[in-house]
Amino acid sequence: MQYDVIIIGAGVAGLYAASKLPSDKKVLIINKRETFKCNSFYAQGGVALSKDAEDIPLHIKDTLDAGAGLCDEEAVKVLSHNSREVIDDLIHNGFEFDSDENGELLYTKEAAHSTNRILHAGGDATGRYIHHFLLEKNAHSLLSNARVVDLLIKNDECYGVTVLEHRESTNIYSQNVIIASGGVGSLFEYHTNAPCISADMQGLCLMKGIKLEHMEMMQFHPTVYVNSKYAQKLLLTEALRGEGATIEDENGKRFLFDYDSRGELASRDIVSKSIYDHSQKTGLKIYLNLQNFDYDYFVQRFPNIYKNLKDIGFDVPTQRVPISPAFHYAIGGIKTDLKGKVPNIGGLYAIGEVASVRVHGANRLASNSLLEGLVFAREATRDILNNSKIKEIHKFEVSDEVMSYKDDKSKKNLLRRIMWENVSIVRTKKGLNNALEQINALLNENIGKLLKFRLLTSKEIVLCALARDKSIGVHTILEEKE
Repeated sequence: MQYDVIIIGAGVAGLYAASKLPSDKKVLIINKRETFKCNSFYAQGGVALSKDAEDIPLHIKDTLDAGAGLCDEEAVKVLSHNSREVIDDLIHNGFEFDSDENGELLYTKEAAHSTNRILHAGGDATGRYIHHFLLEKNAHSLLSNARVVDLLIKNDECYGVTVLEHRESTNIYSQNVIIASGGVGSLFEYHTNAPCISADMQGLCLMKGIKLEHMEMMQFHPTVYVNSKYAQKLLLTEALRGEGATIEDENGKRFLFDYDSRGELASRDIVSKSIYDHSQKTGLKIYLNLQNFDYDYFVQRFPNIYKNLKDIGFDVPTQRVPISPAFHYAIGGIKTDLKGKVPNIGGLYAIGEVASVRVHGANRLASNSLLEGLVFAREATRDILNNSKIKEIHKFEVSDEVMSYKDDKSKKNLLRRIMWENVSIVRTKKGLNNALEQINALLNENIGKLLKFRLLTSKEIVLCALARDKSIGVHTILEEKE
């Protein structure tokens, strides 16, 4: 089996990349589970963009400000200057964002944006709508319920992948490979990610000597309903706060203004850390108050959140909802250039959440994630199509490595607790070193390759956090008293 392009992951980044590859190219999209089990599907808030030429400098500034000095300004410029074009491309091809009775696009605002510039679809189901649209438009082959367990690399050139399907490993060869596999949610006990987002490709890249960067930059969403038995917790989009929801403690105090003059509209890292600090100091429970919403508007604007909370037993928007921060988004990832190319490995690209193109810096600006997936998917496919060189495929032996052992599941759950307790919203050197010691111990046990992926990624997050001894953006490390 030989292809022109293999795409690992069927979220918005992977599917949009596929849509930019013509039908005369042989393309295979590989998806670990069912197609809807990706982070794109669960993205509620919307897509940020520069509305027009005048908004570009403001969008760039807002992104750089949120990134706390760690953004690559050139990457941010690529993101912002191309934002209108990729959105117009979706609309031109038939996608419909929410609009008013006159057909004018509805823009909303989220935290740390200086103006209303976020488009949404289906009220609070933007990612789901775009994902479904791209999936329906997809003209290329799709291999589901299969996971990539190796990259076929020789002499700094990528020749394809090894796929595990029905417990059998098979090599699939390709001129180019695009990694679009998403983040690292399953490494943490509390997270908002799809259940199968488990840092496989990040760990595999580490095994192959491919550089990851900014892995300490893990973003925690401040408003999540975590009191459920499922690993994936219920995200309550930032758009709620952008349109009037407030955060208060059980006594009704809106304490966020004690930390930042913007209150609920401060950036995510500030809101998450403020919630953590206030609950630690007071022992009080924290709630999201939705009473500023008219009932009919709330049901229309946030239909999925309304249904999910109603099913749990909440009378919204009248009744307030208990919340906690939870892991949400991996800012760091596989290091790439502005075309999505992985340095020093020919024919290998990474886009979307799995990649680090340094557009988010130390803190991702709300709703820039879907936009990043769209913009850099197009940049990667343009680079591939501009390269007319055909390489001779090298054949590889199929690995016979053991993928998992019976007790790996209990070790995965232990890892999730280790990461949540020591490497989450607020960190200490002691906690990080404790996590590192436990992860190293697990790595020395008899484990399968799939668990090793998770452990290697977790170890890299811890090492990066230890290496950055000053707090910045989402990385908060406390000085411990003697």
